[in-house]
Amino acid sequence: MSTPKSLIPLRFSLVGPGRVGSSMAHWMTARGAEIVTIAGRDSARTAALARELGAAAVEVDRLRSASETLLLLAVSDPALPSVATRLAARPQAEVVLHTAGAVDASVLEPLREAGCSTGSLHPLMAFPRVLTDPSQARGKVFALDGDPEARIMAEKLALSLDGSPVHVSAEARPIYHLAASLAAGGVVTLLATASEMARQQGLPREVEEGYLALARGAIEQASQASEVSDAITGPVARGDLDTFQRQVAILEGLDHELAKVVRGLANLTLRFTSSQGAATERPRARDKAPRP
Repeated sequence: MSTPKSLIPLRFSLVGPGRVGSSMAHWMTARGAEIVTIAGRDSARTAALARELGAAAVEVDRLRSASETLLLLAVSDPALPSVATRLAARPQAEVVLHTAGAVDASVLEPLREAGCSTGSLHPLMAFPRVLTDPSQARGKVFALDGDPEARIMAEKLALSLDGSPVHVSAEARPIYHLAASLAAGGVVTLLATASEMARQQGLPREVEEGYLALARGAIEQASQASEVSDAITGPVARGDLDTFQRQVAILEGLDHELAKVVRGLANLTLRFTSSQGAATERPRARDKAPRP
């Protein structure tokens, strides 16, 4: 892993003082960068972050960042086209990067036409709150794309945080981001479902905590495996389809839609484990029959 690098004498402005933008601003200033201006639709939040980091707070339509090297856009995906168009009406920084994961640099075309080098830098991590310590980005993937100058800047920022810069093409962006949502939100949704199933059966809180411990252990095993799929476990992975059939038949009577989801997960388990010879039968799941 690379050694974190100083960002001195980088000067930058930020649009979007939400959790991602505020975290990035804290990390970058901790590495020596100077933040000049912050703009956002929430004036109170914008002013608070500006005071905290010693920057000026302005409205988006008044932002001029031409004196800076970088303009960082940390707004929502739907807002990016409009924000890019509004910003392009005034002189902006040499490089403009956005932090969205689902879209590529082309969403900043108005700024590119105005003479900026445009790109993206998406931190592949969850932001449940503003994260102020740059060490929280250590080892994380930063997906980047865009013009050569913008990509150089994005890589410099990632390396300054001891992160791993990875090029993700425009074509791959939608599925890249969907997979990221599954890896984070999808996992938590499954845990919430398991907890709800335990509560519906009148099981004590300790069982829910046990599920969380199981999940932590499974993720740890997956992180140490040569292939993530090598860490898959459970009755279906072991080829004990009779046990699975009995369980999902009971679930079918309680929650048909959830049973469909469980069958789908079983099919995926079989797909990943079939090459290992973990299961001896490979029937496909059907909506109305508990067949994995």
